[in-house]
Amino acid sequence: MQSDLSRKKLASTQALKLYPENQSFAIIRGIALYSGKRYDESAIVLEQVRNTSDDKVVILHYLGLVRYDTGNLPEAIDLWNKAQILDPNNKVISRLLDKARRELPAESLMKKGFSSKFVISYDEGSKSNISDEVLDVLNTAYNRVGSDLFHYPVATVPVILYTKKDYRIATDSPEWSRGQYDGKIRLPIGGTTKITSVLRGVLVHEYTHVVVSELAKNNCPGWLNEGLAEIEGRKEYEPPLAALEAPSLNGTFLPFSSLEKSWSSVGTKDIMLAYQQSYSIAKFMVTNYGWHKVREILVNLGTGMSIDRSIAKALSDYGLGYKQIIDEWQLQVSEEYKK
Repeated sequence: MQSDLSRKKLASTQALKLYPENQSFAIIRGIALYSGKRYDESAIVLEQVRNTSDDKVVILHYLGLVRYDTGNLPEAIDLWNKAQILDPNNKVISRLLDKARRELPAESLMKKGFSSKFVISYDEGSKSNISDEVLDVLNTAYNRVGSDLFHYPVATVPVILYTKKDYRIATDSPEWSRGQYDGKIRLPIGGTTKITSVLRGVLVHEYTHVVVSELAKNNCPGWLNEGLAEIEGRKEYEPPLAALEAPSLNGTFLPFSSLEKSWSSVGTKDIMLAYQQSYSIAKFMVTNYGWHKVREILVNLGTGMSIDRSIAKALSDYGLGYKQIIDEWQLQVSEEYKK
């Protein structure tokens, strides 16, 4: 007997054949479903459009993203290869292909573990109990960070545990990187035999990026993103804020404008200050205005607002904007170190 879902799929495919002008609407719907992390539904819609027309770069692009985000790298690469043939000069497709090809050698050999909120991939040589302990830490972080920022991601979060060598190859990250979140949590912990407080802190830090990314729709300045992640990670492991002392006394902080975009270009000599400075101002905001106001800033960012407008709108009751927050924070932290 044909199920209701099968009949609906068939009817939808027939409708697209009869009314090809509806294909553009279906593509938009498929993209929207992908953006909402409703991957199965997105794949169904995009495949239906693909079955009723010639391949289009936009369809291959987003179908590839669905496969990539759900862990099917070979199929993602195949789809993006087809897209690249259609549009050889497409830089977005080229970057996605380069990234997926770097990741495939290590990830194709990995085992997987699951919880209701996470799917974890790990090197075959790793201890299986480590993956279980990582999941326990992340499940705890899911509840704690969710309580602070009033947000609990619905879609399963991919987590990949690499050897240190494979991590550098797959992520092309700087030497100082201890983890990365780019839609998937990536960590260089292959060979680790037990969870330390440092590792717990890194796991919670990276999970916080998941929540911030969803609230801000990937529009969060680096200093706020990293600052909030440091707040949560430091609940597990809290090293001293040694890099903050000299700038607090002589005013030589890093410009926040330089910490808004990717930190991949931040030099090794400045990276410790970048993290500690970001943590300090994020902590200042949480302490003085509350998690609910910080969440409001993130939600404002998620609508496409600039950081200036997001802060000004969320803190309108205080009459404060981006520059005023920086000035008040700098005054407070300087006074603390003078004591």
